[in-house]
Amino acid sequence: MGARIRGRTAAPTFEMQSTDEDFMRRAIALAQQAEDAGDVPIGAVLVSGDVVVEAKNEKEARPDATAHAEMLALAQAARLLRSWRLSDATIYVTKEPCVMCAGAMVAARIRRVVYGCPDPKGGAAGSVLDVVRHPALNHRIEVTAGVLEAETAAQLQGFFRKRR
Repeated sequence: MGARIRGRTAAPTFEMQSTDEDFMRRAIALAQQAEDAGDVPIGAVLVSGDVVVEAKNEKEARPDATAHAEMLALAQAARLLRSWRLSDATIYVTKEPCVMCAGAMVAARIRRVVYGCPDPKGGAAGSVLDVVRHPALNHRIEVTAGVLEAETAAQLQGFFRKRR
């Protein structure tokens, strides 16, 4: 339940061993787990040094409107690292973060967000709003958009097509 944590390992770090696509593929697998459980298929992988935290949407399972994959990953990482400041972290998420998740990422001082497909209705990392790079905020996040975009978009489109 919630985020799954892969333990610490000896150097080199997971981030050095893996690419953005590798982490996004893992996020896609987590999104599939969310779909299998009846939630919108969104997965997140947070990497900070040798710590890797994994989460999937659990809004329906909990039930909790804030149980987005990103929020669960941020909370688990903060507990594991014993700090709300995640300034060395990169978070990989299958869909562009919403306003809530983007705001939490800014508050946590995330270094980088990597997402798959954009969210033209509610994205807050450049599509509709740009919370993560807003000049009035005290922290800005590096954004890499469109990693495995076709796969992440197809996963979400397939989920919503089945629900109609």
